[in-house]
Amino acid sequence: MGYGNNLGKYQVGRTIGEGTFAKVKVAVDTTNGHHVAIKIMDKNMVMESDLKNQVQREIRTMKLLHHPNIVRIHEVIGSKTKIYMVMEYISGGQLADKLSYAKKLDESEARKIFHQLIDAVDYCHTRGVYHRDLKPENLLLDGKGNLKVSDFGLSAFHKPASMLTTACGSPCYVAPELIANKGYEGAAADVWSCGIILFELLSGYLPFDERNLIMLYKKISTAQYTCPEWFTESQKKLISRILNPNPRKRITISEIIEDEWFQIDYVPSCGYECEEKIFLDDVNTAFDADEDNAAETETPESSSFINAFQLIAMSHDLDLSGLFEEKASL
Repeated sequence: MGYGNNLGKYQVGRTIGEGTFAKVKVAVDTTNGHHVAIKIMDKNMVMESDLKNQVQREIRTMKLLHHPNIVRIHEVIGSKTKIYMVMEYISGGQLADKLSYAKKLDESEARKIFHQLIDAVDYCHTRGVYHRDLKPENLLLDGKGNLKVSDFGLSAFHKPASMLTTACGSPCYVAPELIANKGYEGAAADVWSCGIILFELLSGYLPFDERNLIMLYKKISTAQYTCPEWFTESQKKLISRILNPNPRKRITISEIIEDEWFQIDYVPSCGYECEEKIFLDDVNTAFDADEDNAAETETPESSSFINAFQLIAMSHDLDLSGLFEEKASL
């Protein structure tokens, strides 16, 4: 495994994931021998990119959520140059990797994963948390094939039925109303993303997948997709109710749970009431730390990657709202 570097009581090992501002490493808690995952963020990059509030929100959100299908956060550690989020380690990897290897899943396995996804998202929504970036890369599988939702970096904490305005997420999974440059409800947007994931689980490919961003958004805005021939009528019916481009007519989570296809072999996974008070003292201390006591000192390389929504936001000439004007009266 190659454990060597120390971070307090943790022996840090290999890198298991890497992004623009962070990398994730597996580690061992030397007090009990348990594996953990440590998300390592470059403090200077976070501060220079004005992401401190976003990181704090992600930590606060993860502390608030206690559900068997959501990754748990254990603690936050800071040094002079890094922020370390110590989290539950999930051994099975990303759902995206499984889909890449196995292509489509058989119906029973796809339904089990979808059950757990809906249970986790429903739990989040009842606590006013909207993920806003649901996709297979952010869905992990444990050694028994159970789902764990991760990466709440783009999540929003909002009152039910109130409107959000920030367009975010991954283009192929994003709901039409997010790219219409108007307010949207977080719950309906997450439901749409769940529908895209269900389609992908059952088919092995995305319902909307175009290299041209404008063409992609046009297809999303009118729900132009074709189901493969092996989809059953019950599968088609459920997906069509989820992938309704009008968020007011889109099926809700409670209606998904009542669906006949969904109900087959359904065993709800219940979350826990979080009685403990949510403190941000550790993340504030982490950001204020001025000593570098950790031996884990690698810094993620900077990246030129720009999110599609960031590109739109930076360009005054790239206005996609016209794609959706005909739906304003829906």
